[in-house]
Amino acid sequence: MTRYSLEDEPSNLDEMPLMMSEEGFENEESDYQTLPRARVNQRHRGLGWFLCGGWKVLCGSCCDCLAHICRRKKELKARTVWLGCPEKCEEKYPKNAIKNQKYNIFTFVPGVLYQQFKFFLNLYFLVVACSQFVPSLKIGYLYTYWAPLGFVMAVTMVREAVDEVRRYQRDKEMNSQLYSKLTVRGKIQVKSSDIQVGDLIIVEKNQRIPADMIFLRTSEKAGSCFIRTDQLDGETDWKLKVAVGCTQRLPAVGDLFSISAYVYAQKPQLDIHSFEGNFTREDADPQINESLSIENTLWASTVVASGTVIGVVIYTGKETRSVLNTSFAKNKVGLLDLELNRLTKALFLAQVVLSIVMVAVQGFVGPWFRNLFRFVVLFSYIIPISLRVNLDMGKSAYGWMIMKDENIPGTVVRTSTIPEELGRLVYLLTDKTGTLTQNEMVFKRLHLGTVSYGTDTMDEIQSHIIQSYGQGTSQTSASGTSGSTPSRKTQTSGPKVRKSVSSRIHEAVKAIALCHNVTPVYESHAGVNGETESAEADQDFSDDNRTYQASSPDEVELVRWTQSVGLTLVNRDLTSLQLRTPSGQILSFFILQIFPFTSESKRMGIIVREESTGDITFYMKGADVAMASIVQYNDWLEEECGNMAREGLRTLVVAKKSLSEEQYQDFESRYNQAKLSIHDRGLKVAAVVESLEREMELLCLTGVEDQLQADVRPTLELLRNAGIKIWMLTGDKLETATCIAKSSHLVSRNQDIHIFKPVSNRGEAHLELNAFRRKHDCALVISGDSLEVCLRYYEHEFVELACQCPAVVCCRCSPTQKAQIVTLLQQHTANRTCAIGDGGNDVSMIQAADCGIGIEGKEGKQASLAADFSITQFKHIGRLLMVHGRNSYKRSAALGQFVMHRGMIISTMQAVFSSVFYFASVPLYQGFLMVGYATMYTMFPVFSLVLDQDVKPEMALLYPELYKDLTKGRSLSFKTFLIWVLISVYQGGILMYGALVLFESEFVHVVAISFTALILTELLMVALTIRTWHWLMVVAEFFSLGCYLASLAFLNEYFGIGRVSLGAFLDLSFITTWPFLWKVSAITLVSCLPLYIIKYLKRKFSPPSYSKLSS
Repeated sequence: MTRYSLEDEPSNLDEMPLMMSEEGFENEESDYQTLPRARVNQRHRGLGWFLCGGWKVLCGSCCDCLAHICRRKKELKARTVWLGCPEKCEEKYPKNAIKNQKYNIFTFVPGVLYQQFKFFLNLYFLVVACSQFVPSLKIGYLYTYWAPLGFVMAVTMVREAVDEVRRYQRDKEMNSQLYSKLTVRGKIQVKSSDIQVGDLIIVEKNQRIPADMIFLRTSEKAGSCFIRTDQLDGETDWKLKVAVGCTQRLPAVGDLFSISAYVYAQKPQLDIHSFEGNFTREDADPQINESLSIENTLWASTVVASGTVIGVVIYTGKETRSVLNTSFAKNKVGLLDLELNRLTKALFLAQVVLSIVMVAVQGFVGPWFRNLFRFVVLFSYIIPISLRVNLDMGKSAYGWMIMKDENIPGTVVRTSTIPEELGRLVYLLTDKTGTLTQNEMVFKRLHLGTVSYGTDTMDEIQSHIIQSYGQGTSQTSASGTSGSTPSRKTQTSGPKVRKSVSSRIHEAVKAIALCHNVTPVYESHAGVNGETESAEADQDFSDDNRTYQASSPDEVELVRWTQSVGLTLVNRDLTSLQLRTPSGQILSFFILQIFPFTSESKRMGIIVREESTGDITFYMKGADVAMASIVQYNDWLEEECGNMAREGLRTLVVAKKSLSEEQYQDFESRYNQAKLSIHDRGLKVAAVVESLEREMELLCLTGVEDQLQADVRPTLELLRNAGIKIWMLTGDKLETATCIAKSSHLVSRNQDIHIFKPVSNRGEAHLELNAFRRKHDCALVISGDSLEVCLRYYEHEFVELACQCPAVVCCRCSPTQKAQIVTLLQQHTANRTCAIGDGGNDVSMIQAADCGIGIEGKEGKQASLAADFSITQFKHIGRLLMVHGRNSYKRSAALGQFVMHRGMIISTMQAVFSSVFYFASVPLYQGFLMVGYATMYTMFPVFSLVLDQDVKPEMALLYPELYKDLTKGRSLSFKTFLIWVLISVYQGGILMYGALVLFESEFVHVVAISFTALILTELLMVALTIRTWHWLMVVAEFFSLGCYLASLAFLNEYFGIGRVSLGAFLDLSFITTWPFLWKVSAITLVSCLPLYIIKYLKRKFSPPSYSKLSS
């Protein structure tokens, strides 16, 4: 029976046309739209599929299969961990060692060689060099082929080895950090790499947490501590963590061993913001169960910021959250490198064709196959090995120039292989918060429905607060109750009575002061080290000693604002918080429950009980979208939110609900039950909380402004003029994103904005796309969920339309969506993309883009560490692209083509030489000369091209339109390449024929003459290519010439012909004669003068755009 049902299953699935997913059910879509999707998978598997890349997939899956069998990757499972008893673990867990190395002792050499030889260029040289071991193919000396190749490999190996050793040392340092481990016999020191699941580890203040742990105890009285998570999620603010109540209450640390307890933890997973587990103490009479959540965890790679903590290790090594979340960035290869790789393939083809022609002209006589191979080796100089060396050195030089530029201080080049990409960008995808804006908040507006307060009227609020609390204190002196009596009175008189403005302000400010996750932190003074414990009770709550810590800058700004109007948050721990009134009286509140903010719920809540009156109140604040359905009916909220958003303010709606003791007790029991469930815990907890979120009383609406970064407007203007299309991808809401787009001039003043209506199914998307198609030259604003729908059904059409827009704003984007948009643009437009961001949530987008730029921002350094280039301010991007990007690309293009020209010239001469000498496959120049030609004699002048610039940096910034030309890739294309080929053929032919024609009598001297003319031609060609002279270029030219003349004098035995130099060593007397000098000069002149004339005429009659500016 079971077998039968299994066989039947696939066919059943095929007959079901509808997608079995929530979207399918919600949207009630008709069958015809979803049918093709079900069939797509089967349709592709034909012969065409196999040839077009199917073989790669098949090979890949075979390799994966083999690797899987060899390694048998262990399945991750949930686990039960006994406190302090690693030996009780049923499974074997990974070692807690950090390993960032790419290779080990055995894989280093093969690994590096594979990385190098997967490039066509290097593989080609390897084959040519190996062919020299075959005696019949041997041409010249072995070192002429192996020395350059060996040099390139050695440089690469050394570079990789240095990186690898550094990684190894970093890992070793981390792995050998010592920690205190608690055992039955007391504390012992263990290395970080020897920590096991189940160990009890003590971590001191400012020490890194070595593995993922559950927080059991702390030295802080409150039973909580702060940790810094910037290495994990890129956020700079501190996070509050809570110790498990059962173990925190134990009288002494040693008692951890006298109890029998275990932790049940879910299987290791990626999400750093969630955790589900239970803590169970067995030996207590009723067994104690406590639910564990994210606030009881201490993840590895975070740092303890306060107190000493003790935790039990639950995940080690590869299973820790921080290791699971490190994605290995792909190796980025620049477009220029790909283009040059294509050109080298074309050159290889030309070389083979040339060799076949040579053999064919001979008439395929004798061992023609061997001759063919010899010719291929002879012409191997067409593809110069120095190309890779020169370009790599050039890239390092550009990186050094970028880092040394005083106008963009603090810029770091982290990926040195792609500086040319900065000159080819068409799309710039930017984050909003912290990139275009400063992520520094300023409280601007408080709206109570009938009355609104701005920055200039905050003093009225202050006087209302002073007045209402003054009233309170006068009553309390008589009755002995706390300061919120007036508001209590107005409430009991029945809800129908409209409250006075004063009491409504009082309520609103109190709600803002209570509903948050901010903790005041006091710096303890250095002198009081001995008696910190005793001093804690009367710690000084002075305003200048207090700093606020919270998970977002909005929160801190709201609490700072309540302080400025007179209600100050002075103390907070897990169970209570204290506010100070303007008259200096302290109000205490017990925190009964707290519901943290999540991106799904878009709101946070807190239930507090006032100590003096015992009143229980549920406060809540959140985004208007989430809160609109929760608060009581009102007619102003939506409109006012819109108004504030248009001014560029971030809005929060604040509401409250009073609870009776019975209501709260009922809620608490249901809530605790939901928190202990193992399956669907999140859903059950949310359902219980939602039962409270009904008919809440709307108190106020707050508006906070996020200020723009310095010089954002001129920078965006500059980029737009350079032909770069800017897309803003943000997690913020639509209104805020739109208004920042306007205020930063991302969308220019006179441009229309088309706001894409929310769509949920195919039909709506179709209509909306058609509506958008009719608009011309307008910016597009679209939300993440609508984008998802459009991409599901109309991917191609949508991208095509969006790419025509001058600017696009995507709001409510998740980090993965940001990366998805980048890859979409790369696939559909084949243009280069650049992503710029500052937070941990931008890392995936930065790594996906062709060129990732990180800003060291408020949100930490994570983005700048993952990026290829890291800058300190957004405005620096203008200079980075317009000046450095443009120069790097133009210089590399010139350098690459010149190096190729250098190889082609000598191959042309070899071809002419061979054809004159009855197609003999004999080398024209001896090994040493060939090596010298590629290095000593011409390397410095050719490499000095990396200092060349066509216009001054100021000009490039003044006329960003110059950058537009580069995106078309005209500096290095098949056209420019063919021009260089023609030049090489012309010059090579002239040099060789000239040498043969002019030297019929002293034929032995051909080598000396042609080689001298060749070197001079190369030096003159460098001079011809340069657009702006630099003193180093002049030095390089003369230095190379000097080297050559010296070698003529001292190494004259190499200037013979063939392997036997015919006994005629070059005599110095010949070099110094007039005939030699005038003949060399004549040949050089004929080879170079026409090019100079052509260049002059071209500059005169069709000058390039940059020359118009520089003249």
